Amino acid sequence: MTVFVVSLFLPNTISFSIPTLTAVRRDQPPVKRSSTKAGALEKPSLFTQHDLTPPRTRTTDNDHVEFFAQRGTQASNGHFPKQEGPRSIIAPSDPHSPAWGSGRHFTQPPSRASTPPPADILKHNKTPEKAAAISRAGIRQPQLDGRSESHDRVFAHANWTVVPADQGNGGLRNAVQAAVRNGKLNDKIWVGTLGMPTDALEETQQKQDIEDRLATEYDSLTVFCKDSDFDGHYSHYCKQILWPVFHYQIPDNPKSKAYEDHSWIYYVTVNLAFADKIVKNWKRGDIIWIHDYHLLLVPAIIRKKLPDAKIGFFLHVAFPSSEVFRCLAVRQELLEGMLGANLIGFQIHEYARHFLQTCSRLLCVEATNDGVQLEERFVDAINIAIGIDPVALDMNRADPEIEEWLTAMQERYRGKKLIVARDKLDYVRGVRQKLLSYELFLNKYPEWRDRVVMIQVATSTTEQAELDATVSDIVTRVNSSWANLAYQPLVYLKQDISYPQYLALLAVADALMVASQREGMNLTCHEYLVCQDGKFKGHNKFGSLILSEFTGSSSIFGGQELSVNPWDFRQCAEAIKHALEMGDEEKETRWGKLYKSVMHHTADHWFTAFLGRLDKVYDEQNSQDTTSVPRLSINSLAQSYQRSQKRLFMLDYEGTLASWGSPHGIILTSPQHTLDALNDILSDERNVVYVMSGRQPEDLDRLFKRVPNLGLIAENGCFLKEFGSTKWIEMADPEKMHAWQESVEGIMQYYYERTPGSWIERRHCSLIFHYKSCDDPESASRQAGDCASHINDACEQQKVKAIPIDDAVIVAPIDWSKGTAATQIFEDLEKKTDSPPVDFLTVIGDGRDDEVVFRWANDLEKQKQIKHVTTVSLGNHNTEAGYTLTQGVTGKGPSLSSSRLEMLTQSKGVLTVLQKLGQLS
Repeated sequence: MTVFVVSLFLPNTISFSIPTLTAVRRDQPPVKRSSTKAGALEKPSLFTQHDLTPPRTRTTDNDHVEFFAQRGTQASNGHFPKQEGPRSIIAPSDPHSPAWGSGRHFTQPPSRASTPPPADILKHNKTPEKAAAISRAGIRQPQLDGRSESHDRVFAHANWTVVPADQGNGGLRNAVQAAVRNGKLNDKIWVGTLGMPTDALEETQQKQDIEDRLATEYDSLTVFCKDSDFDGHYSHYCKQILWPVFHYQIPDNPKSKAYEDHSWIYYVTVNLAFADKIVKNWKRGDIIWIHDYHLLLVPAIIRKKLPDAKIGFFLHVAFPSSEVFRCLAVRQELLEGMLGANLIGFQIHEYARHFLQTCSRLLCVEATNDGVQLEERFVDAINIAIGIDPVALDMNRADPEIEEWLTAMQERYRGKKLIVARDKLDYVRGVRQKLLSYELFLNKYPEWRDRVVMIQVATSTTEQAELDATVSDIVTRVNSSWANLAYQPLVYLKQDISYPQYLALLAVADALMVASQREGMNLTCHEYLVCQDGKFKGHNKFGSLILSEFTGSSSIFGGQELSVNPWDFRQCAEAIKHALEMGDEEKETRWGKLYKSVMHHTADHWFTAFLGRLDKVYDEQNSQDTTSVPRLSINSLAQSYQRSQKRLFMLDYEGTLASWGSPHGIILTSPQHTLDALNDILSDERNVVYVMSGRQPEDLDRLFKRVPNLGLIAENGCFLKEFGSTKWIEMADPEKMHAWQESVEGIMQYYYERTPGSWIERRHCSLIFHYKSCDDPESASRQAGDCASHINDACEQQKVKAIPIDDAVIVAPIDWSKGTAATQIFEDLEKKTDSPPVDFLTVIGDGRDDEVVFRWANDLEKQKQIKHVTTVSLGNHNTEAGYTLTQGVTGKGPSLSSSRLEMLTQSKGVLTVLQKLGQLS
């Protein structure tokens, strides 16, 4: 069994040996200098107080930059450590961090992609199939900067080496490495791109050699994409559309280029390339595990080509609320792409809940706490937080280079409290909010001036020039106000630092501050907590953690961190003060609990837990697939029937005993052959028969008035007429039913007025929103999805649930179902001493509401309370029933007319079974 670990970037890339060319860094854009002069006076601070000391001349911060940029030179306190590149033991854990400032410069081909993508490729086609067809047509991209292809072709014949890649998901790599080290993963294959332009390598033997070497020596399948495809996919659709929306940054401001960005087709093309590569190499029994928002379409594409594949998907970033996600133009395609997996994983419960609500609202499907119920299968959804690899981190911390940096930093900032941070410079990371909070702290608490230093490492991006200028202004203003010849309150490093420097900085810090506006899981704070364990020589303290409440990590730390709202500057300033003034006992207590959480949510635990859950849900889903459920053998059933002494039949009505009738009126009579079959069974006094229905009690009385002694369950368990009785028992409290129906009907009325052709049906214990007859089915389905989501959100405390069914939304109480009615019936029969116990049970149904009865009956058999249990499903969906009467699979899904015909045929099949058993009586 092979595990395909599918991520946009492979753990390795290629560096070429071309001495005459300047090295190209793929991860670091050109540094743009701020237009603000170093010594210029800035705009007044929002928090400046009039009675403060006038600003003093700011000292230059070049010495701080040079300090962290040292490479084998001497400092006043001795030798700085040599920089020999990062060790291969571990990768940076932050899954969406830029590369470390390791000093490595890769020589790689320049891209031939034009940017932004041209508008003429859009053609208003959103579906993956149409987008793929456009891509295959071949869209020629112009050359950049006048470079000729012959100039780029020099790479096609140059020497090359395989090197560890800078970009990519470090947390995922560490998790895989930990699983391999611990013997939990023996056979794996990485699937991804090289993260570099490859057009220069087209149609060359070198391209094949690279692919072969990565496959044989590095367990990697390389996905090659055209430069234009990759640029449109990653730089445009992922970074300018998906990334902002997933982090609640809706691209609706006037300067946004999102609506001019026609990169969806490139996103589809790259996803298709990944799926094709996997399908080509997949063998039965292999596991496909797809990662992150770059590849949302891959699960569904693979599912279509490999229906039996075991597919997992994990989203490493946040998943937004349905109100935000619905802003995406291709929202349905993205959701359906994810739902191609057997198991979808999220970092925390909040993201999983948002996903389930979004599916319910936008796709109008039933979403439970465990996942999404599609027509033909169930997709499980879980939350399981990724973590770091503390074992590998400890191995890296043994590097003597870190001790040297730690000593140098302690000497440089002696007598000062250090607040450290490392963030990508974009709006999501909250660098601006963090620095404004620090400025307010210095203004509000002057006693801390000259005693505290914040070191902010910010890796720049080309897209955030305005934010870069704003942050630079804040830095200049803070240092102009409070710096002197011996003190600089804010060290702003618009550069990355090496991995040893990073670990040393985490160890020497008195506090780490994370102010992300939204983040899937911040692993930097996990590494900080490990580095604060006091194992470094001469360092034995437990620093504080200031953490945004909008990070996934905040949800697993149990409130032991100093949780802040990054938009509340005053709260953040108070948190800084608390962190610096916290007593040693409180620090150690908080750190101990945080450290325990970090050591529980490790990368190894995350990896093995997800794959273990994937195995479980895959087996469950396969066992419930209608193609895996055996057909009912009437002869075997008859033999069990003859050997039994007390028999209980639980039979669904619509779709089982009879075809579906009109929902508008009351059916006064049942088909005669249905009544005859029931009377045949009831002619034997050893038989007890109950018919289950969603209809009202008075409807069932009219339907079965010619079948004496028949037990009835109405409104899916809210009403019960016991076997042999003439009176109905109302299982649910009528006052409670009336209370929730009033509030729910008000919500339904809102959507009824906006959905021409819809109507509301009120029953004793349920409400149904019908939209089958609407002139605009697409709009009606969207309104129905909104209606179901609205009711589930607003009426959760009233214990009711809205469930989308065919052309309707039914709202019913959670506490009462066919299952609760069946339980009551069985318990009453067991209490009777004048008849033998039930030793034969048959349940036959066709709908989702019958699944709870199948589960109940199967549990009775497992607990050996009933000797012979037979559960039969007539539906086309996955089921917990043990048998089916269907005649096989006719395609992805039957048409409406064929579905009705098949249902009628199956109903007659049920009657045939009952008539045969009745003859045996």
